Amino acid sequence: MNALLIFLVILHVIICVFLIGVVLLQQGKSADLAGAFGGQGSQTAFGPRGAANLLTRLTTWSAVLFMITSISLTILMSRTSDRSVLSGIKTQQSTPKK
Repeated sequence: MNALLIFLVILHVIICVFLIGVVLLQQGKSADLAGAFGGQGSQTAFGPRGAANLLTRLTTWSAVLFMITSISLTILMSRTSDRSVLSGIKTQQSTPKK
C-alpha cells in the first residue's frame, strides 16, 4: 500500500508539471487585436471554434488524469490514516467570565 501511494504521488506530480506546461503553451482565445476591442474574430471567446488540435487534446487528457490521481490519492490517504489532523493538539477549556 505504501509503494502504491508513493507511485501515485510521483505520477501526480509529473501530471501536474505536464498540465502546467501544456496550458502555458496554448494560445489564448482572445489573443488577437480584435479580441482586445470586443470584435468577433475567429479566436475570440464566443467566435467560431475550429477543430481541437493536439494541445487541447493533451490538456483534456492530462486534466482527466490529474483528477483521477487526485481522487485516488484522497481515497488512499483516507484509508491508510486513522488519525485526524488535530488529534495531537491539546485543547484548553476555559470558563466564561461572569
